Amino acid sequence: MFSAQVKMMFREKQVWFWNIFFPVILMVLFMIIFGGGMSSDGFQAKIAVVDEKPNASSAMLMESLKGVPLLTLKDEAPVTLEQGEEWVKEKDIDALIVLPAQEGAAEIGLLINMEREGGATTQAVAGILDQVVQGMNFAVLGAEPQYSVAMKSITSASDDISYQDFLLTGMIGLAIAQGGLFGMVDQVDMRKRGLLKRLHMTPARMDLFGLSGMIVRLMLGIVQIVLLTLVGVIGFGANLHINPLTLLIAFFGGALVFNAMGYLISSFSKTMEAYMGIANIISMLMMFLSGVFFPVETLPEWLQVVPKVLPLTYFVEGMRDGMIYATDIFSADFWIGIGLMAIWGIASFVLAAQLYKSKSISSVR
Repeated sequence: MFSAQVKMMFREKQVWFWNIFFPVILMVLFMIIFGGGMSSDGFQAKIAVVDEKPNASSAMLMESLKGVPLLTLKDEAPVTLEQGEEWVKEKDIDALIVLPAQEGAAEIGLLINMEREGGATTQAVAGILDQVVQGMNFAVLGAEPQYSVAMKSITSASDDISYQDFLLTGMIGLAIAQGGLFGMVDQVDMRKRGLLKRLHMTPARMDLFGLSGMIVRLMLGIVQIVLLTLVGVIGFGANLHINPLTLLIAFFGGALVFNAMGYLISSFSKTMEAYMGIANIISMLMMFLSGVFFPVETLPEWLQVVPKVLPLTYFVEGMRDGMIYATDIFSADFWIGIGLMAIWGIASFVLAAQLYKSKSISSVR
């Protein structure tokens, strides 16, 4: 049965695209979109400054702004208010700073595009400007600040990790999960053409037939993890700290779980359209709620209960434990996640096997 499943897979050219090339394309796109803007080293905000009536206060502020390395002036010289507003509207700059028109004036203007009001760049510019103003206040009062903040980032990984590492492992988990969820669509096609009916009339065991299909998809998962890792490390500079045993357990456990879920979907889907619709709903739900792109803790508090019951959450965490955190095999949290995934996998496979033996097969006799 395994040999037959392999031949069936190689005959379908679409399998190579959706299981090999599409995950790579998807990861590259998300790495470019999300990975490029998360590093503080590469952060730059483009601004312009309005100084309609230069004075001593505005001159000090202008020099302070020029000294901030994270801010880039579109024009070294101050611009008119009309020109600055036009740049903001056209999104040529991230923010327009209006210096006080009178000596000793307390208000400094910050103009931003309404569409970018909640963006990270806008918030960063506002925070930088606030720091500059606070420094000016101390200078005017002749006081020296007594307290400062010393920030240091630490991680449970062997070395500091980057967002690229976080996103790489999340995308690997998502690709393997989608390969399992969508990989059993050929079973629906076989039922539609009456092939499952003929197979059921032979001594072949349907549970072994489904298991052989899951193992073939497991092989594809191995190809996916190797290929995506190479793209992440070579193309985007991801740093990995691998615990081989932890990684193997997380990978094999997660791959089998999602293949079992795909097997279950195929057991009750009467058409390929129905199968794809159900698989897409499950995939989209888990994609954005399982910590693939951002930590689960960033979700609203009332929504954080949902990821705790989704198998992809624990699969992605397991992959990160094995690939970037180098988590020891005796970690209790790791095995709790594996256990919860196992519940999903066993329940899905047992239910699917029963449906194939009864309702799904008898309906096509």
